[in-house]
Amino acid sequence: MKSARWHAAKDIRVEEIPAPEATEGKVKIKVKSAGICGSDLHEYTVGPIFIPVGENHPVSQDKAPIVMGHEFAGEVVEVGEGVTKVKVGDNVTVEPLLYCGKCDACKQGRYNICESVGFHGLAGGGGGFADYTTVDEHMVHKMPEGLSFEQGALVEPAAVALHAVRLSKIKAGDTAAVFGAGPIGLLVIEALRAAGASEIYAVELSEERAAKALEIGAKAVINPKEENVVEKLTELTAGGVDVAFEVTGVPIVLQQCIDSTNHAGETMIVSIWESGAEIMPNNLVLKERSIKSTLAYRNVFPAVMELMMQGYFPAEKLVTKRISLDEIVEEGFETLVNEKTQVKILVQP
Repeated sequence: MKSARWHAAKDIRVEEIPAPEATEGKVKIKVKSAGICGSDLHEYTVGPIFIPVGENHPVSQDKAPIVMGHEFAGEVVEVGEGVTKVKVGDNVTVEPLLYCGKCDACKQGRYNICESVGFHGLAGGGGGFADYTTVDEHMVHKMPEGLSFEQGALVEPAAVALHAVRLSKIKAGDTAAVFGAGPIGLLVIEALRAAGASEIYAVELSEERAAKALEIGAKAVINPKEENVVEKLTELTAGGVDVAFEVTGVPIVLQQCIDSTNHAGETMIVSIWESGAEIMPNNLVLKERSIKSTLAYRNVFPAVMELMMQGYFPAEKLVTKRISLDEIVEEGFETLVNEKTQVKILVQP
């Protein structure tokens, strides 16, 4: 079958590999739609980050070269012995977290912060940038009737956003700022709408992404090249937002997030970082502000799909390009590196 495999940074190859089989406890899926994630892009530009190189990942028992793709949906074409959750012909989306089930975090139900956490399609196991993939039965979620495969491919990144909003202190009627209107930032705006935030502000350089933020519900968008972000947010909200979401991974932005919140305000770090960030602790201490972080998701896929059925996280507003597997490097990864006008690019094997 055809697949896109990571060999090294800037070295993703579309190549033929054997199709996987549905062994005991496994579900074989014909991939219908798969999204290129910001994490995938980090692996392409500066990786490895999550991708195991040299030694096998402790859960997947796999290492580079690996098939990429962890945001995807498809049709069940085969089930292994003992599988009862789904059957052949079911449309499913995949919760791609790999975890040991034995560490303290896993025992407490916080499987997303497992000591050996990884992602199917990043830490091995065969990903969604392929004609077929197999996953453990517990990773599949049957999609509601009427939910498209494109929406199914957005469940994973939408789950990141919903989990971040759920972990935050946001309440109905509160104000929020989202720093970065890329795919996850836009989905955070959607999740904030679902949570009942009264005013949502976005901070974004790209005119195209700013327009998307307004389209999906931001009250205003601030361009940090044109205005002082902290001053503007403080003015718009009469003292600062209740919660600021950092979704850029840019060091200077973290301090801006903190300073844009009100007394006892909260900053949620959603990004995966390539380098460190410096902050002034007194800016937290003197106003009793707090910082909280979030990784991936847990126990939210069903809720995401229900919200999608209600019209949240719409693919028609978030997907800006559709490509074939053969085009994944030039029209996918290179386009995302060079064109900040893009939001979500879907690969359709």
